[in-house]
Amino acid sequence: MDGVDLQVVEQVETLGEWVAEGGVAVLSGAGLSTESGIPDYRGPSGSARRSTPMTYQTFTRDPIARRRYWARSHLGWRTIGQARPNDGHRAVAQWQRMGLLDGIITQNVDGLHQAAGARDVVELHGNLARIVCLGCGARTPRAELGARLDAANPTFAGEAVAFNADGDAELADTSLDGFTVVDCLDCGGMLKPDVVYFGETVPADRVARSFELVENARTLLVLGSSLTVMSGRRFVLRAAKLGIRVAIVNRGVTRGEPYAGIVVDAPLGIVLPCLAAQPTG
Repeated sequence: MDGVDLQVVEQVETLGEWVAEGGVAVLSGAGLSTESGIPDYRGPSGSARRSTPMTYQTFTRDPIARRRYWARSHLGWRTIGQARPNDGHRAVAQWQRMGLLDGIITQNVDGLHQAAGARDVVELHGNLARIVCLGCGARTPRAELGARLDAANPTFAGEAVAFNADGDAELADTSLDGFTVVDCLDCGGMLKPDVVYFGETVPADRVARSFELVENARTLLVLGSSLTVMSGRRFVLRAAKLGIRVAIVNRGVTRGEPYAGIVVDAPLGIVLPCLAAQPTG
């Protein structure tokens, strides 16, 4: 770990011993995907979001806001959909293959854990690669919708100013004029990315499965999350309450630090491959 101070090296060595004992539950956030070109919201590896996130209420009730969202999201998907796993995702998948992980919980919607070879990932907030119809519940691939939107908007040429971790691009309002939204082919219902918007709740079965993984773990390892929102922090609180070890690897301050036995403030793309390379027996 060239260029990393001695304290961090010692923390990583101790964390490597924890991981080698097995029984690890991983909770990952946006910071794990920044090295794949997907921005974080709050950490030093990314920038704060400039626009207000779409809420479920606005999406379903405001046709103009929904049209603008789909134009931005259609453009953003061209970047998110092309992202590839980084060394951090591959390290997590390697631990799973080695039998060191009891489970993976992610707040991310990019599908990069699975692309790296991980299995049975609990996607708390869904996955941008899927589309759901709010009318009949049908789920279809994002690529299929992308082709339909391209056909419906042959002259759309918006250029993004910035991208957000949820795939929502930021672009000038003038680029949104005339964008055509398409509906469900089966029932004509409203289509939405299969992700949890602000104003929605995470499905109860995902929350229950996540708590089960945490409660049965020896160590909860948080990767790339500031734990600012309760959606992720509640699992750290549960682990701490039960006396389960908590370790955090993140760039910058997190709200989980008071509950963690190990906190490593360093790039995940450096720390995780080093951990994965440590002997386990």
